[in-house]
Amino acid sequence: MKTLIDHLSQYADYHRDPRNIHTHFVGVPMIMFAVVLLLSRPVWTVGGLPLSPALFCALAACLFYFRLDARFGLAMAGLLAAMLAVAQWLAVQTLAVQTLAVQTLAVQTLAVWLGAGVGLFVVGWVIQFVGHYYEGRKPAFVDDLVGLIVGPLFVVAEWAFALGLRKEVQAAVEQRSGPVRLRTGAQAAAHPQ
Repeated sequence: MKTLIDHLSQYADYHRDPRNIHTHFVGVPMIMFAVVLLLSRPVWTVGGLPLSPALFCALAACLFYFRLDARFGLAMAGLLAAMLAVAQWLAVQTLAVQTLAVQTLAVQTLAVWLGAGVGLFVVGWVIQFVGHYYEGRKPAFVDDLVGLIVGPLFVVAEWAFALGLRKEVQAAVEQRSGPVRLRTGAQAAAHPQ
């Protein structure tokens, strides 16, 4: 089984240009929230608790994160809990158009949920691909689909590193993947997609 350092280092191999990392600070949360939002319907209420595909996926992701590291797992669980709460609320919102028809209300609710989810997803990926243009490499998930679940953890780890936390993890990742550095001209060309 891969360790936290294994996953972060493998992902970091595709993310050493600071411009790419910065685009991930915006794009990855947008994509992550879009997925949570899109999976927030349908919802079933059991004993007052709203259950949705988003909740089950978040629980599975949290198990993965906690298996790798308790502190990062806790951070990811908090982030996912916040996203679940906001997505659950947004998934049932309607457009600001008043109407008496129940069928129209259902279509308006669907439009808010689907429009916000798809919009965030598409814009998030555009931002990601801009970052990978700077990097001169394809996204990590192209070679390993696990990169899709490691991406949000990588962003949280990079925030922790920027705040001076988990220096031992940062040092271990940089030992394997090298330091973050600006790639220009020949450097970017040396890492073709």
